[in-house]
Amino acid sequence: MLKWLLLAGAIVTEVAGSLSLKGALEHPLLYVVVVVGYLSAFVLLTLVLRAGVPIGVAYGIWGALGVALTALLSAVIFGEPLTPLMLVGMALVIAGVLCVEIGSGHATARAAKAEEAA
Repeated sequence: MLKWLLLAGAIVTEVAGSLSLKGALEHPLLYVVVVVGYLSAFVLLTLVLRAGVPIGVAYGIWGALGVALTALLSAVIFGEPLTPLMLVGMALVIAGVLCVEIGSGHATARAAKAEEAA
């Protein structure tokens, strides 16, 4: 459970850093939030990997949810466009990451059974 909370933290801090990057164009003090956000995101992602989450799964979830949240929040905060085609694309990316996660779970289970048999 802790590893998923760490991953959620990595996603939130990366999104905060990305959104602050846009905001810093008008308010330069937000560059502090950009640096702290990105550094925090990478530290948290490192902890997720140390907790045993495969990098393909962790990075996939981090990237997909980060893109989706950044796009949604930038539409709300900055009034940037969010078209139906963009929403479909985000759904497809998230679905792809879910396939990677499910496939990773099956591969881990198979490896564990093979280890027991040996």
